[in-house]
Amino acid sequence: MRNRAYLFLYTFVCICLKKGETYALFECIKMSVNTKPPEVSVIIPVHNGSLWLESCFNGITSQDILKTMEIEVSIYNDSSTDNTQDIIEKWQSKLKGSNLLITVSHGQGQPKGVGFAKNRAVEQSCGKFLCFQDVDDEMLPCRLSLQLEEARKYPLAIVGSKFLRDPPQSTHRFARWANELDQQKLSLQVYTSHGPTVIMPTWFCSREVFNRAGKFSEAGKGTPEDLIFFYKHLDEGGTVRRIDEVLLIYRYHENATTFSILEDTIWNIRIQRLINKELQKWSNFTIWNAGKQGRRFYRSLPQSLQEKVWAMCDIDKKKIGQSYQPYFPDDPERNKNTRPIPIVGFQQASPPFIICIKLDLTDGNFEKNLASLNLSEGEDYVLFS
Repeated sequence: MRNRAYLFLYTFVCICLKKGETYALFECIKMSVNTKPPEVSVIIPVHNGSLWLESCFNGITSQDILKTMEIEVSIYNDSSTDNTQDIIEKWQSKLKGSNLLITVSHGQGQPKGVGFAKNRAVEQSCGKFLCFQDVDDEMLPCRLSLQLEEARKYPLAIVGSKFLRDPPQSTHRFARWANELDQQKLSLQVYTSHGPTVIMPTWFCSREVFNRAGKFSEAGKGTPEDLIFFYKHLDEGGTVRRIDEVLLIYRYHENATTFSILEDTIWNIRIQRLINKELQKWSNFTIWNAGKQGRRFYRSLPQSLQEKVWAMCDIDKKKIGQSYQPYFPDDPERNKNTRPIPIVGFQQASPPFIICIKLDLTDGNFEKNLASLNLSEGEDYVLFS
């Protein structure tokens, strides 16, 4: 049995080397031969993370689960040009013989992006469960124990958690939404510009869940790999849970990967899934917002779905009773044949609604208007804000 395991290791490494990648699997295979492998692998992609690695490792070494369980930390260094590798090797030496196994590999040449690095870190890891950790964030002491417990209860779930923003007031609307969204809406309110209803740096799931969704996109810089994966997870029948305790310090800074993703890219991914999962099955619908966002949404639809738009609705008295005449600068013939869209008050409009209004911006007035209609989210309306 042991000889077969080492033969597998030799064959696998040879295949990887032919592909030009280096995988640090020796420790993982050796442990699977001699002892039981770790149940949890912490997955860390990193590119030039020297500024954050110390606090990241401090968070991991503070985990209360280490008193009773061995944990793997699987790091893929995506061609860093700072002293990231030196810091990783220092921690490897420091933690030797502890309940933390450090598995490391690194790329060469140009960095290949967050999705690529996450996939490599998962592939070289051993754990039955995967905890995704961004290098610039810090996990709090009970993160692994609480999320492992929840993931065992809900084996088809991505398990997230509440978080603290650092600095405290950065992106306060987003943080309030992500921390306070009702558990029942975590699989419903998935089309907003906020992205996944549990933030990627808090994700924890089984390896089976990861494999069902089929890895992260490796398209590279500017790709919202977390949103694409989240949608695939839902499409495969996956669920979403959130631990309602703060388990992560989520840092906001100008070098964060989020800032490399264009808003138009996210818009197009959101609208394509909305079309496939919701709009195709509706015979007609109303766009709630006759202003800029509602009109942009209308223009983003294919013509077959534009014909299903019964009306737009609004609270602006200057707009109500008027109509929106769509204009397509590159298609004069279409302009001749496109009907005007009537604008009505929200009380006179008929569901289902696509709501193109951002939450938490009107002192609660929009939310009160919506609640007054006694509608059911996911059936009578979808938020696309």
